[in-house]
Amino acid sequence: MAIQPLDLQVMFNQLDNVGKTQASQRESLAIQQTLQSLHIQEKTQADIQAVNESPDAGDGAEGVKDRGARSQAGSEQDGKQEKNKQSWEEERRLWDPSLGKNVDISG
Repeated sequence: MAIQPLDLQVMFNQLDNVGKTQASQRESLAIQQTLQSLHIQEKTQADIQAVNESPDAGDGAEGVKDRGARSQAGSEQDGKQEKNKQSWEEERRLWDPSLGKNVDISG
């Protein structure tokens, strides 16, 4: 089947429309990519500026009271440890044979 001159005339007229359609499709892809990247940037900026809720909010006022009780118990233990450390250092001073025999002149 051969192409008639009349068919060529119609196809040449339509080539301009085909070119415009393809160009608009390419532009739309570029525009969509640009819009998507802008959306991602805005979302990232909003995430950066947002205040996040901490994952463990605690027990509220009861948690504070519990922590206070624990800190008091911990301070009592610290006091006992400090007394034990002081008594050990006192014993070391009494029984250390090298104590007072060496003179450090290095500065």
